[in-house]
Amino acid sequence: MQKIILYYKFTPIQDPQTMMLWQKTLSESLNLRGRIIISPHGLNGTVGGDIDDLKKYIKATKTFPGFKGTTFKWSEGSREDFPRMNVKVRDEIVAFDAADELRVDENGVIGGGTHLKPKQLHKLVEERGDEVVFFDGRNAHEAAIGKFKNAVVPDTHTSRDFIKELESGKYDNLKDKPVVTYCTGGIRCEILSSLMKNRGFEEVYQIDGGIAKYGEAYGDDGLWEGSLRVFDDRMTVDFSDHAKVIGECTHCKSNTSNYENCAFANCNDLVLICEDCKEDESLLFHTEVCRERAKLTAGI
Repeated sequence: MQKIILYYKFTPIQDPQTMMLWQKTLSESLNLRGRIIISPHGLNGTVGGDIDDLKKYIKATKTFPGFKGTTFKWSEGSREDFPRMNVKVRDEIVAFDAADELRVDENGVIGGGTHLKPKQLHKLVEERGDEVVFFDGRNAHEAAIGKFKNAVVPDTHTSRDFIKELESGKYDNLKDKPVVTYCTGGIRCEILSSLMKNRGFEEVYQIDGGIAKYGEAYGDDGLWEGSLRVFDDRMTVDFSDHAKVIGECTHCKSNTSNYENCAFANCNDLVLICEDCKEDESLLFHTEVCRERAKLTAGI
């Protein structure tokens, strides 16, 4: 029996290189696959394998004092959803280009938003109503297939775009409102909420455990609608058999949550395309530029 675990922990790491070597040796010894990023601010991982091996990994990882309180979220999937075990050292565990601004201590991110459990989130919405603003902390293509109802979706291609967005003035009207940030597992909102508070947003919250934890609690019978984009071979996850399909096919505009890799091998972007349009190979390009470049590469 196999599963996938998702986790992160913000805590000071004095020697990321040594931590990387330990995590690499540990995970490979247990025949796990996935991705782990280590930085001076902490670690971030998504790892798949046999349940017993994952439990051993969790127990061993928690022996490091800074990781003792790490929350590991279990998800459907397996080792085969990842090509290999990849453990790397980076300046940031999520690339916001905010390494010099982000501050962490043994309790996590300093100056971040207030954490809300799913029930606490519903209570806030019940008490404050339409005053509450949901602010998507992911990239725009993720929000295209699933988001909280009436959420603000910033114009972002990568997390590096958020600082420019926040400083653009587009969202200054939200600075005195209760703003709830959300993302897949919560890690991006740890950083985003602190960036927002540093820029004058007065009342900032974040969903504890992110969309994944919210989905466990309410599925598709709460404030979430659509599918959840994940970054492994599964591509998307639904919380129930009655998930709403909110994505639109790039070509025919029919509802879909199906993403495909651009047919141009040098393009890392995805194409949101329905099953019918997918049958036409000429439509599997992210842009017309990709189509033309693919022709040149093939020598057509």
